[in-house]
Amino acid sequence: MSIFDEFDANFDTAGLAKDAAEAAKNGNTRREVPHGTYEVEINKLELGKSKKGDPMFSCWFKILAGEYKGSLIFMNQIVTQGFQIGIVDEFLRSLVAEMNAPILVSFQTYNQYNNLIMDIMEAIDGNYEYSLEYGENKKGFNTFKIKETYVLED
Repeated sequence: MSIFDEFDANFDTAGLAKDAAEAAKNGNTRREVPHGTYEVEINKLELGKSKKGDPMFSCWFKILAGEYKGSLIFMNQIVTQGFQIGIVDEFLRSLVAEMNAPILVSFQTYNQYNNLIMDIMEAIDGNYEYSLEYGENKKGFNTFKIKETYVLED
């Protein structure tokens, strides 16, 4: 089996073709989400590699309501220095703060940190939504602050 047969078997090609046609009809442009406060769910939370090969934390927020419903906001933070890990730690703590038994957030090793991030994603996926304040700091870098946590009922 070729890799293309594997792709065809593993992906919704009919849905992709429809999405591609819709994108072409709409000018193939992705709208930039302006800074503001949005109701979001978290689609992706992971520790990976940057293009340069440095460890990087990534979070994808999907907007759930309003003009930008369905759009994504991306948080990417290199984690090679203490203050950078501190930014991610603070953010992760804000995701789990409303849990009955919040997950303890701390960095010891990248292996341990990756497992922690996966545990947090597993705990919040489908259980929580958030009010995200998406802004910019004095140096022009994007900021991400959880303002409220919404517990989803079964």
